[in-house]
Amino acid sequence: MPLHRRQIAIAGFGTLLLRPARATPQALQAAIEAFADGRTPRQGRVTLDIAPLIENGNAVPVTVQVQSPMTAADHVRQIALFTERNPNPEVAVFHLGPRSGRAAVSTRIRLATSQRLVALAKLNDGSVWQQSVDVIVTLSACVEGG
Repeated sequence: MPLHRRQIAIAGFGTLLLRPARATPQALQAAIEAFADGRTPRQGRVTLDIAPLIENGNAVPVTVQVQSPMTAADHVRQIALFTERNPNPEVAVFHLGPRSGRAAVSTRIRLATSQRLVALAKLNDGSVWQQSVDVIVTLSACVEGG
């Protein structure tokens, strides 16, 4: 039996309403705790460079740098980016090692709306460092549809 456009639209709308919301501060906190392996992230050593006012959330440039000599004895193992209001809080995880040269990554991300971003760095000694920033997005991106 063929479906009519109205039935498809209603079915899609119902799916949209029943989909669980993942964009919450609690989801962000849970993602950070999972990345940090139960350790409490400390402030410092991480610099999150992103514009405070973003005109278009479709391709936002972001750079994360971590103060580290990047030697075998003292280096960054992972850098991660998390967002508070995107459909998935974990945006990116970068794996590094002492041969990386410097602890810095740059990428472009999509932002669903104005929100808080958190950059974390996990070092080889097990410590976790962070910086968070609030950004304002005037034209949103990354919005889930039915």
